Amino acid sequence: MDLRLPDELIALVAVDTLDGDGDGDGDGDGARRRDQDTALPSTSIAATGGPPRPSVVLRHDDLLDRVAEWGPADTPAGGFHLVPARLERDLPLISRWMNDPAAAAFWELSGPQDVTEGHLRVQLAGDGRSVPCIGVLDGTPMSYWEIYRADLDPLARYYPARPHDTGIHLLVGGVADRGRGLGGLLLRAVADLALAQRPSCARVIAEPDIRNTPSIAAFLTAGFRFSAEVDLPAKRAALMVRDRSLRHLL
Repeated sequence: MDLRLPDELIALVAVDTLDGDGDGDGDGDGARRRDQDTALPSTSIAATGGPPRPSVVLRHDDLLDRVAEWGPADTPAGGFHLVPARLERDLPLISRWMNDPAAAAFWELSGPQDVTEGHLRVQLAGDGRSVPCIGVLDGTPMSYWEIYRADLDPLARYYPARPHDTGIHLLVGGVADRGRGLGGLLLRAVADLALAQRPSCARVIAEPDIRNTPSIAAFLTAGFRFSAEVDLPAKRAALMVRDRSLRHLL
């Protein structure tokens, strides 16, 4: 029995109340004010020895078919793995990335570390409809991701959601490695992972700020198509969609 059925029904009601057939992704309630950024970190966190200390962790991961078990992806830049975030291990690094000016302009999570901590805790203590992750490339933590059920998110009020739509937010963090095309490469890898590991998902959704042209370019490079512009509570978004049916063509 799917205990999340009421949320699914809410998402479907949201579809019926919208006009048009455009696809996309966006911030539904203003809480997702951050945007995908195509930056990479200049440094990596040190590996922690032994099992992690007890912390707020995701306890219900079945809404996204267990992101922690999606496994690695081979990319031209090396092996890539999504690792669900842990506060005690990852908070300092994520907070530093959020305070980079290029990230702060769109994610709006700059400031003291507790700003980022509050943002992470909401997801980690939730029901698993949004999973914050660290992207590890060839053993080096180098990006922050949020994989979420777009159809169960307040976002579904602003676009014609379909059951099991999977949303992606990406922050690739430091200055040194920007402009190398890694954003598009990794977005394609993660979108392909989502489609491979979530058979019920027909498309992957993204909603970068319409002003963030590097992010939009990265999504286009990754095989997403531009669907429409949508006014969200905190921004005007470019609705980007990667369709399962078109994934081998784009």
